[in-house]
Amino acid sequence: MAQIVIKNIRKEFGAFTAVQGSTFTIEDGEFFMLLGPSGCGKTTTLRMIAGLELPTSGEIYIDGVEVSQRPASQRDIAFVFQMFALYPHMNVRKNISYPLVSQGMPRAEVRKKVEEVAAILGIQALLDRPVGGLSGGDRQRVALGRAIVRNPACFLMDEPLGALDAEFREHMAEELRALHDRMRATTVYVTHDQLEAMQMGDKLVVMNHGVVEQFGKPQDIYDWPATTFVANFIGSPPMNFLAFEGMVGSGSRQVSLSGVTVDVPEMLAGASGPLILGVRPENVHLDDAAPYRGRVIATEYLGTTQIVTFDTANGQLKARVGSDKHVSVGTATGLTFDPRSITLFDGTTGRALLSHANRKVLGHG
Repeated sequence: MAQIVIKNIRKEFGAFTAVQGSTFTIEDGEFFMLLGPSGCGKTTTLRMIAGLELPTSGEIYIDGVEVSQRPASQRDIAFVFQMFALYPHMNVRKNISYPLVSQGMPRAEVRKKVEEVAAILGIQALLDRPVGGLSGGDRQRVALGRAIVRNPACFLMDEPLGALDAEFREHMAEELRALHDRMRATTVYVTHDQLEAMQMGDKLVVMNHGVVEQFGKPQDIYDWPATTFVANFIGSPPMNFLAFEGMVGSGSRQVSLSGVTVDVPEMLAGASGPLILGVRPENVHLDDAAPYRGRVIATEYLGTTQIVTFDTANGQLKARVGSDKHVSVGTATGLTFDPRSITLFDGTTGRALLSHANRKVLGHG
């Protein structure tokens, strides 16, 4: 398989810049997610790795070889599309074997490889069936089989589960991850679904407006977002933002929210003016004795937990609490925050301020 290195990749379409100087490394054998909203540049980035688009500038290395200006045919990759891209006039066996037949591989070897791939995907019984009558899930397995049979250096997948219904999508996500764990193939996967990215990825890049907002492990990005965009995009519900005017300096351990002192991680960087205190809903706790107050404006029952929405002096805030906790709309209560989990953001730039809590994730710059 292969390591993929992206260095300062930029893609312009006339006056429009789709990707702005992206840099990151996909290690050999990783399941790597390109995540972001529609139009953020993730599919363009994937197509540049594949050779379906050539970058305006920058470098792409696959297994140590610079390939940025080489066509797709000269890159050892396999591409899996959202809409399967199967040949409708061929049966399953012929669809899977097509790349090998095109290479002139002997018929006996082709048959052997197709049988091996079909066994991996559990579609042996489908090999002689036409693809037109298959379910969406089975069509996706055939598309995967056609990619796997070539044994490429890496797999590139553009929202491959996007055409499936929600229930089967979750099942196929588990199946894809299990397949990757068995094969240990370098895989680059594009999605706009943050739950899918968190569930499947070893690492992920979060993109917005052609810019890499953050790169790292899913848990690190969830716990310590680099920007307010990432904090809002990752998580359901997303991170709470409490806006305030103030000043923090290096070594600060507290901020003032509407006259109430709130503990925060020890700061390693300072800022003044518009600031934002970010805290995840599961790190908000209800405490009648706490001085920071919120009024309940909505509750959402989720089985073992509930999401309670509060109106506070610094904006709306959501808390994830046990469903056995009795709360009533219209009542006021005190709120506390786990100081170990708080991120402070510069309200002007939207970037996280460095602290002792997030330095291991964000301290590399």
